[in-house]
Amino acid sequence: MSLTPLAVALAIGLGAIGPGLGIGILGGQAANAIGRNPEAEPLIRTNMILAIVFAEAIAIYALVVALLIQFVAGVK
Repeated sequence: MSLTPLAVALAIGLGAIGPGLGIGILGGQAANAIGRNPEAEPLIRTNMILAIVFAEAIAIYALVVALLIQFVAGVK
């Protein structure tokens, strides 16, 4: 019995939890900051988008690892 499907599911599942939580917290805090200081909205929005891009990159790395596990470990 191969554990490759379980490894793939865990890699992408656990690899997506962190960025998902981070992006949610980031969006909430950015909305809170804009509500407190509307004049700073362009700077807050720019920094928020940049941080979201970096967080999403982690999820993409997890996807790449999951695909590598699936296609490299599955070939024997």
